[in-house]
Amino acid sequence: MTDDRLIVLGRVSGAYGVKGWLKIHSETDPVQNICRYDPWYLEINGSWQQTTLLQGRKHGKGVVAQLQNCDDRDQAEKLKGCSIAIKREQLPAIEDTDDVYWTDLEGLRVQTIDAVDLGTISHLFETGANDVMVVKGDRERLVPFIREQVIKNIDLEAGLITVDWDPEF
Repeated sequence: MTDDRLIVLGRVSGAYGVKGWLKIHSETDPVQNICRYDPWYLEINGSWQQTTLLQGRKHGKGVVAQLQNCDDRDQAEKLKGCSIAIKREQLPAIEDTDDVYWTDLEGLRVQTIDAVDLGTISHLFETGANDVMVVKGDRERLVPFIREQVIKNIDLEAGLITVDWDPEF
């Protein structure tokens, strides 16, 4: 299995209790949505291994989960730090044409409305006000992901996002 077929949704942050449960750091919104997906793929010693999620739930600000064949704290501790991924096909279909998954934006070229190439999207992150694209080109730029105001067009087939953004900024 290759990484480009998988979408990382979180990681194992530690053991929870003595019966093999795991503490999960989830990148989904809300955090407990990571438990909607089964199977999970764990990156263990550099390779992806499929595992079955038996159960999971929100716990405080995070998530706890129980995986098949992880029955005690020692087994759970060995999984600490492992990335958790799913296959792209496991994501629900997007019904609104204005919605996109962040993972579909990563790697797209970004260019201004004046056709100045800014680079490619490395990743996105949330802030309190809006989401931000990290664009790496001749230098790293943080471009707000604000539809209509900054983001003028997203063409997934062409692999291009057009932005109204000053290249000197």
